[in-house]
Amino acid sequence: MKYDVTIIGSGPGGYVAAIRCAQLGMKTALIEKYPTLGGTCLNVGCIPSKAMLDSSEHYHNAVHNFKTHGIDVKGDIQVNLKQMIERKNGVVKQTCDGIDFLMKKNKIDVFKGVGSFENKNRIKVSGEKELFIDTEKVIIATGSKPASLPGIDIDKKRIITSTEALNLTEVPKQMLIIGGGVIGLELGSVYARLGAKVSVIEYTSAIIPTMDGALSKELQRVLRKQGFDFYFNHKVKTAKTKGKEVVVTADNEKGEEVTFTGDYCLISVGRKPYTDGLGLEHIGLKTDERGRIETDAHLETAVKGVYAIGDVVKGAMLAHKAEEEGVFVAETVAGQKPHIHYHLIPGVVYTWPEVAGVGYTEEELKKAGRAIKTGQFPMRALGRARASMDIDGFVKVIADAQTDEVLGVHMIGPRVADLIAEAVTAMEFRASAEDIARMSHAHPTYAEAVKEAALAATANRALHV
Repeated sequence: MKYDVTIIGSGPGGYVAAIRCAQLGMKTALIEKYPTLGGTCLNVGCIPSKAMLDSSEHYHNAVHNFKTHGIDVKGDIQVNLKQMIERKNGVVKQTCDGIDFLMKKNKIDVFKGVGSFENKNRIKVSGEKELFIDTEKVIIATGSKPASLPGIDIDKKRIITSTEALNLTEVPKQMLIIGGGVIGLELGSVYARLGAKVSVIEYTSAIIPTMDGALSKELQRVLRKQGFDFYFNHKVKTAKTKGKEVVVTADNEKGEEVTFTGDYCLISVGRKPYTDGLGLEHIGLKTDERGRIETDAHLETAVKGVYAIGDVVKGAMLAHKAEEEGVFVAETVAGQKPHIHYHLIPGVVYTWPEVAGVGYTEEELKKAGRAIKTGQFPMRALGRARASMDIDGFVKVIADAQTDEVLGVHMIGPRVADLIAEAVTAMEFRASAEDIARMSHAHPTYAEAVKEAALAATANRALHV
């Protein structure tokens, strides 16, 4: 079997690369070691976590907000976690089945098994039966796995990763979360809404530390209202299971040893590239100190004809970043001149309120000594936000002090995961704050906050504050 391109890994980067290669006329093969396509994102990441977030938000609103809206629910409202997880599994199946359909539609040959290099043009697939694929080009898209810490043994029962957190059989009474990043806060939100007491133990001095500091402060304030406890500047040393209890020991900012107990402990300290079993040594490829495969500006590795994308290369571990890279490599192989503006790949946290940002943070710009101006507009000043009872949060626009070019947009509020696309579009066209401020935004909408924040950045011209 001979192919123009073979992709190893069927996550968002891999399957999108396969589709684009097929669209461009290449005979394409896709190798996946798990029974279903879609990788971490579709099976145990983005899609199932959003399904759980939506279900838990419905429950939270039924308990806390329906009465205010004039909806009286008679009797106790109960959490049916089994049904919630069954619905989540249905969403996952439907989405993964959709990828199967796309592979057939685009005439992409799918092979189930572990793909490994024999040499740069021959891939062994070890599945139910062993077979070999000859290929002109290879795209490595094998993704990542949850990372851990020294002194912690993840037993997948009480000390768990995000994968197990999506399939618990009970709502925790006390959930400990090690790590205040995106995954921990999202899954913590699920179980906090369902009644768990959530404690976040974070090594740094803030949650979502890579995002704009204003977002971190606001999200922390809102999550505290939702029942979260935060313990910052804590270095976790051990996490051990004792019966149905987990005991975590850590050193606090004073160097004192402190202890936390809960019935579940979610380890959420990031993810690490997954290249096990690829046989990189057979083609002379090595990974860097963080386990990543090094590539050039075209995402080609040191071995000509072998490319790598997504979580196994440098950059943010985001599904949409991997998708962009999959298209980029396919078009590069086809002789086109594609482009990715890495600085304009947005980041999102799917808590409620949602959090999103793109471009430079204020901290980054100040550190670089850049002269900037900022405009900020609160969600509570919007009629649409008041109508939906979603008044927490704001939109912040950062622009160059001289040119007025928008350098960063950061937002926390209802549906900002969708709203951030407006900022990305504007910044891709190098819009000024005044450009956004002069565009008509429908009323009443959440998007008006973007216009108002841009007005605030333009000589403090916001209209509704």
